[in-house]
Amino acid sequence: MKIINSISEKHRLLSLPEPLHPLVSVIRISEIRFNDSAIWKNFSVNFYCISLKRNVAGKARYGQGYYDYDKGVMTFISPRQVMSLEESQSNILSPASGYALLIHPDFLYKHPLAETIRSYGFFSYTINEALHLSEKEEENIENIFLKIDQECQHIDKHTQDIILSQIDLLLNYSNRFYERQFITRKAVNHDILSKMEQQLSGYLDEKQTLKTGLPTVELMAKQLNLSPHYLSDLLRSLTGQSAQQHIQDRIIQKAKEYLSGTSLSVAEIAYLLGFERPQSFNKLFKRKTETSPLAFRKTFN
Repeated sequence: MKIINSISEKHRLLSLPEPLHPLVSVIRISEIRFNDSAIWKNFSVNFYCISLKRNVAGKARYGQGYYDYDKGVMTFISPRQVMSLEESQSNILSPASGYALLIHPDFLYKHPLAETIRSYGFFSYTINEALHLSEKEEENIENIFLKIDQECQHIDKHTQDIILSQIDLLLNYSNRFYERQFITRKAVNHDILSKMEQQLSGYLDEKQTLKTGLPTVELMAKQLNLSPHYLSDLLRSLTGQSAQQHIQDRIIQKAKEYLSGTSLSVAEIAYLLGFERPQSFNKLFKRKTETSPLAFRKTFN
């Protein structure tokens, strides 16, 4: 696997001039020319990459999914994530356009953004969970890219602060637009919620917990072909609860069925649900119901 450590190296591999700033750069997609197609089959970068792309021929693989860049979309890549591009994208003939903002972590050093950028879940989304923008949204994002690019043209003591403020604005806009996307895709998202609930019920009813333990967000997301962060953000937009909270609620619901309808001991129920220790089950049950498993059972006697 090829690891691209610097923004300057990325520029060279894309047949672009040296960046004006070593730690931040705005690339125009139309100017990219891949000079070694073998590299792009399996590579990783040690910096952030935020892209707005339109009409890019070929497909990109990111995580476990492919995405065809035939429309305007935004993607967010954090350092050390493994990617690949299909060979057809190494010779772009279509009128591709858009921008890619490259940000080395050192550029954020000692700034609040160094921490807050990690809190944005969309840097962990897979490529098929890209952000689709309206025409007005795209205009807002493009203006920010252009302002950052303009600042890179004349570097002085104010450059970093101005660029950092623009990056902060870009991330806030992106967060807003993702929330809008969750709302406008409610029908599809409700289907995902239903599928997850079916998977959870099957997992618990068929006692898969005895083989693989408690159901996890990662397991549910994998079965739905989604990233864990995207699944959790999607569910929170629909219900106000994260994927982990949904899973815990379903576990408690199943526990109540065992407590009210069987003579199994609390320890046996805990193991049946996938807990390694009964104490962990008791703690979760009490936190979720404000009563202990034994006290709950007594209400049925």
